[in-house]
Amino acid sequence: MNSTHSVNTFLEMLIEDSAEYRQLEINGLDLAEKKKMIRSLMNIRMPNPVSNELLNLQDAYLKNELSEKGIVTLADIPTIKEQFNSTFPYSDKISIWQGDITRLKTGAIVNAANSQMLGCFVPCHKCIDNAIHSSAGMQLREECSRIMNQRRILYGKNYEEPTGTATLTSGYNLPCNYVIHTVGPIVHDKLNEQLCQNLINCYETVLKCCVKNKIRSVAFCCISTGEFHFPNEEAARIACRTTAEFLSKQGEFIDRIIFNVFKDSDKAVYESLLC
Repeated sequence: MNSTHSVNTFLEMLIEDSAEYRQLEINGLDLAEKKKMIRSLMNIRMPNPVSNELLNLQDAYLKNELSEKGIVTLADIPTIKEQFNSTFPYSDKISIWQGDITRLKTGAIVNAANSQMLGCFVPCHKCIDNAIHSSAGMQLREECSRIMNQRRILYGKNYEEPTGTATLTSGYNLPCNYVIHTVGPIVHDKLNEQLCQNLINCYETVLKCCVKNKIRSVAFCCISTGEFHFPNEEAARIACRTTAEFLSKQGEFIDRIIFNVFKDSDKAVYESLLC
């Protein structure tokens, strides 16, 4: 199928899958508008069983989208030692990379999740949680839902994922093998010691998860700095310090840690700390 036909077929089936939006009209929409509608319908879809036909259409669509974006491998990303001749501890294992984390072919990427652990339901929201679920596909929400249902059986029906844990899932249509979900601290007012410790816990538990599951490369997003309002500079200092301390103890189990940034300002902060 050519790209336009593939998009149309997938969108039509997504609309049919959604009882609430079956009256949506797609005639007259251009390709970009159709793709935006696809992402919106995927974002709002509740975790329910998905037919094989719909999944096959989705997977083909997302594979094509990834091909257009381009996959970035570890070989494409220099370490800070190679790029900046950095003397920061373990500079041969650390990288700074600016761009879309869903393009990275690593052992795992880190998702800054919310306590419900089901992804972002706001259509086309710009948060990292939305981006990762949109590129991974509907299977990721399904797996997260199964995990949360199991935890509610153990811990009660009102269970929400605590701050600072790490939950491993498959990467599905992402180029990475796994996604590690962690709930970062939310800064409502002033930063305090407990909030800082909670963010430290996020980085530590993710790295421990990597070692436990023999994941040798991981890309961190800027946990908690977006919608959760953790100050960017302090978050970066915590990230750099915590990962260096972890590498000093278990560095033989990790080949590469990538600090993935999207904003120029975050890139400048990490470079000032590491380079």
